[in-house]
Amino acid sequence: MLPQSAPQIVSFSDITKTFENGTVALQDLSLEIRQGEFVSLLGPSGCGKSTALRLLAGLSEPNSGRLNWADDTMSVPDHDLSFVFQEPTLMPWATVFENVRLPLKVRGIGKVEARGRVMSALELVGLERFEKSYPRELSGGMKMRVSIARALVTEPKVLLMDEPFAALDEITRFKLNNELLEFWSKFGLTVVFVTHSVFESVYLSSRILIMTSGPGRIVADLPMTAPYPRDDDFRTSAEYADTCRRVSHALKDAMAA
Repeated sequence: MLPQSAPQIVSFSDITKTFENGTVALQDLSLEIRQGEFVSLLGPSGCGKSTALRLLAGLSEPNSGRLNWADDTMSVPDHDLSFVFQEPTLMPWATVFENVRLPLKVRGIGKVEARGRVMSALELVGLERFEKSYPRELSGGMKMRVSIARALVTEPKVLLMDEPFAALDEITRFKLNNELLEFWSKFGLTVVFVTHSVFESVYLSSRILIMTSGPGRIVADLPMTAPYPRDDDFRTSAEYADTCRRVSHALKDAMAA
């Protein structure tokens, strides 16, 4: 659990988002995220989790309210954040190397200059031997690793992840959960992670924000007290089971309310 003295890096103040068809996705949403947190947005499909993430990424604009970055250097135009989508969204015609290099290429960084950073990112996710492979030659878990490497190659301060492991089998999902916590710890990232899995959120998070729909809003802010690092032993511990039960009850209460 992070100390309360960790600086705030971004906040939502009374954010409302309405789609063109009139659906109110978020209403009066307020939240704060501190540097170095691993925050999960937990809730059922349609509660506005992904919409909130897209607002953070600058991919959408609120209809009202304010999104405030505490530091001028932490803004979307400065490229200090990366986004990992639910699908790997890889270019099928490009090699693994070129897929990971893409954000550097967009910034005008040449292939020779980018090579070291791309290979370092691939090594982090265990795919350095697959730089010349194409997405069609990779498993689902490997494709997601490429997507994560592409996000890390820019050395972001904030990593936004929209249910990145939802489509994977349980064994692969557990392994990537472990690797994600290693990246988070190693690079001092701030992670905002969207999920509808109580078990995943409890395993990963330093804090869980429970959302409910009609329209989307935060109804519970739950700090996770289990220490890091967390491993497979934690998954089978009484503390993990008790925490999952507590979060499940909070989610059920939120849905009932």
